[in-house]
Amino acid sequence: MTNHPRSSQGGFFTGDESTAKAFGKPSKPLLITGATESFEQQHRARVRKYTILMSFRIPALILAAIAYSVTGTGWVPLLIIALSIPLPWVAVLVANDRPPRRKGEPDRYDARRRAIKEEQRAIEQQKHETIDG
Repeated sequence: MTNHPRSSQGGFFTGDESTAKAFGKPSKPLLITGATESFEQQHRARVRKYTILMSFRIPALILAAIAYSVTGTGWVPLLIIALSIPLPWVAVLVANDRPPRRKGEPDRYDARRRAIKEEQRAIEQQKHETIDG
């Protein structure tokens, strides 16, 4: 039996790391597709970001109560509460943000804008008849 780096099922390497190094192959399969993450993976990442940001709101309110009991003045707790007010808005904005563009991804907005400018130039360069009278 020959020791071959490819299995009979799909051609993927199935050996351990030392065997992989002996054949000059990576021990883990490489990602060879240009496909983006699935919608479910993107959604999970967005929910995780939202949860992390919103988890700061309740501790901020508790910290405001502790600051009030320690200092006796209302300025420090009001400042902490004021900083925690925009947290839900920020959390929604961050969670709804799309993944960053990859280098090879075309910028379709500029292409449309460029086409509109070309069309406007073409219209402006045409001769228009004027009627005096």
